[in-house]
Amino acid sequence: MRAVVQRVTRAEVRVDHKKIGAIGHGLMVLLGVHRDDTLKDVSWMADRLVHLRIFDDRDGRMNRSLMNTGGEMLVVSQFTLLGDCRKGRRPSWSAAAPPEPAFTLYRELIAAVGRFGIRTASGEFQATMEVSLVNSGPVTMLLDSHKKF
Repeated sequence: MRAVVQRVTRAEVRVDHKKIGAIGHGLMVLLGVHRDDTLKDVSWMADRLVHLRIFDDRDGRMNRSLMNTGGEMLVVSQFTLLGDCRKGRRPSWSAAAPPEPAFTLYRELIAAVGRFGIRTASGEFQATMEVSLVNSGPVTMLLDSHKKF
């Protein structure tokens, strides 16, 4: 699994101009599911996301996580994160999981985060979405359960 994680003061996702998910203070997560991902990747990613210490403490240091702040998480599926642009001019999508297993693992991740007591919202799988957010910091992190970076 690959994720772009942004610390936000608010974020929302719309489909056909209708708001389908929104959060206040927390993390906006764009999630790509790799063709080799399993429930082990889901567990790793959920644990990393809720414990990632990227929120400021009283001294202004990034020492707090969602678990400490009571923040929320918006998870939006984005298969394009698995695009390989190293050759040619058109990205290769061969690393992305097919829709059915990707949807299953996407839903599993949302459920796994919820089991930590984190309020979650989500986008609509395979829909064209409009995502808006206010990045706080800005703080943006990249996570990959296959440890590619």
